[in-house]
Amino acid sequence: MRAAVVNTFGGPEAVEVVATERPEPGPSQVRIKVAAAALNPVDAGVRAGFFGGAGKRIGLGWDVAGTVDAAGFATAWSVGDQVVALDPGIVRPLGTHAEYVVVEADAAATAPATVDAVHAATLPLNGLTAVQALDLLELTEGQSLLVTGAAGAVGGFAVQLAAHRGISVTALARETDAELVRSLGAAHFTAGDAEAGTFDAVLDAAVLGEPALEWVRDGGGYVGVRPGGEPAPVRGVRTTAVAVTADGTRLAELARLVDEGVLTLRVAETFPLDAAAKAHARLAEGGVRGRLVLVP
Repeated sequence: MRAAVVNTFGGPEAVEVVATERPEPGPSQVRIKVAAAALNPVDAGVRAGFFGGAGKRIGLGWDVAGTVDAAGFATAWSVGDQVVALDPGIVRPLGTHAEYVVVEADAAATAPATVDAVHAATLPLNGLTAVQALDLLELTEGQSLLVTGAAGAVGGFAVQLAAHRGISVTALARETDAELVRSLGAAHFTAGDAEAGTFDAVLDAAVLGEPALEWVRDGGGYVGVRPGGEPAPVRGVRTTAVAVTADGTRLAELARLVDEGVLTLRVAETFPLDAAAKAHARLAEGGVRGRLVLVP
């Protein structure tokens, strides 16, 4: 099969598409024939060497949508099932940017029925990050939440999920994205001029760090999206960061919300797998609204 990898760190030109052995699933695993796989900023970080692994071949890609091609005997999946899955990992020889990928069976979920595979591939990483971040905040209906980077992939899902839970959401984004974030369910919009101590919590998808704490009331909560990069607690504000994990059960819940019209899946552009380096170059240009998706 073909797979996108890096053998040496660098810019988009470091991405290579190579021929490699097709992986075989273990007893509790499934092999997915990849129909689509999203490109995320974490892939650019892996490519550039931010997470280490020098001297190794490193596969790229965490998101996948496709068809079960082979299943271990200890799984409930069948060949032909349409699924989505998160395959997390920083330094491993293969990721989801490939023609086939093997994942743990409990990482997969039935794909949304109302969207195509290209759109479905944008759900796992960013959707799970958003819902797991909200879970850490433990907000209840009627409480207030500020989402920074609300027009981005994680931020957009967080706005929709929080609003669906009855939380009063204020979106922090550029003025040009005000209409977008309101359409996602934000009750209020700010370009960064909110008063200090206004919100019960902040979900810091824009990785603002300490400045975002100023908007949280005393004793409130802060959750970031960069593990280990959260600011120190102040004024009794609890600070933590989400370290996303594969969870097929939660992913199935997110897929159902897609089918119910609660979650919007945004695709900016598609690229063939062989053009993975061009997709990385487009990501590096910035200004992408929605995900870039590789299609083998």
